[in-house]
Amino acid sequence: MTISQAAGNVCTPSALNTKKQETTNSVKSEVIYLPGTDCAIKSQASLSAFTSYRVGGAAQWYVAPRNLEALQSSLNYAKEHDLTVTILGAGSNLLVSDRGISGLVIATRHLRYSYFDSKTGQLTVASGESIPSLAWQVAELGWQGLEWAVGIPGTVGGAVVMNAGAHKHCIADMLVSAQVLSPDGTVGTLTPEQLGYGYRTSLLQGGACIVTQVTLQLKPGADPAQVVALTKQHKKHRLTTQPYNFPSCGSVFRNPKPYTAGWLIEQTGLKGYQIGGAQVAQLHANFIVNRGGAKASDIFCLIRHIQQQVQERWSICLEPEVKMIGEF
Repeated sequence: MTISQAAGNVCTPSALNTKKQETTNSVKSEVIYLPGTDCAIKSQASLSAFTSYRVGGAAQWYVAPRNLEALQSSLNYAKEHDLTVTILGAGSNLLVSDRGISGLVIATRHLRYSYFDSKTGQLTVASGESIPSLAWQVAELGWQGLEWAVGIPGTVGGAVVMNAGAHKHCIADMLVSAQVLSPDGTVGTLTPEQLGYGYRTSLLQGGACIVTQVTLQLKPGADPAQVVALTKQHKKHRLTTQPYNFPSCGSVFRNPKPYTAGWLIEQTGLKGYQIGGAQVAQLHANFIVNRGGAKASDIFCLIRHIQQQVQERWSICLEPEVKMIGEF
């Protein structure tokens, strides 16, 4: 078993309890219940509904565990059947190939719980919790520190892996520790120093460990009304400066300092440029939106076109922030 973007081997389960189902397109799929859990692994599960772009093919196998034990069982299953593992959070920073993904896709979005320690100001939260929902929750309690995150469309785990940030803040600034699950099923704890944080990156990217839980350092005791007001201000700024009327993945490219990717793309004359159903957003050029009926290949080709045009005009290679998985 490997945890990566590479294709895995085809698996035909026989030892576990399975039952056949017919999908809407008449393709036979299987549902496998892992022993000792209520966790079901499904074959040929469409991933388009699980990505913010609303595109992408099917997962060869898909599972969404709700606790650490089910997650460990899912990894064991992948290891036993020599399946490559792909981790899927909220799918908000992801472009899945139209051809789908081989192996086992593990969605962590149902790993949810939170514990507020008012004495220390620390928040311990499962990796599947939504960052925007968490930002509102702590604001209403009068806890400061996550106001900036209200517009980040992702999970806590994804934010830790990508070092998500906005408004001159990032998750690394407040991370105390991250609990991770290794491919062999063991659980460990890593500090920010061990994660090698940089701009929108960490050593967890491309690694084999899965974030299961994080502890954040916040500041309790503020006036909830003031924290909520600042959170609303950040949300309003997002809504007025970035396109949310069509599906997107948020920012497509990392900013190549001292420039911003959006400015470079706009100055290259690519605002509104469209391939198939994919378009460079008119409101913010570092967004590619699905105008309707877009395929993953449309978005992929548009990303490559932007890179080529910016390279020719500015001699700058834009590095994608969006993670592309599968074959393109």
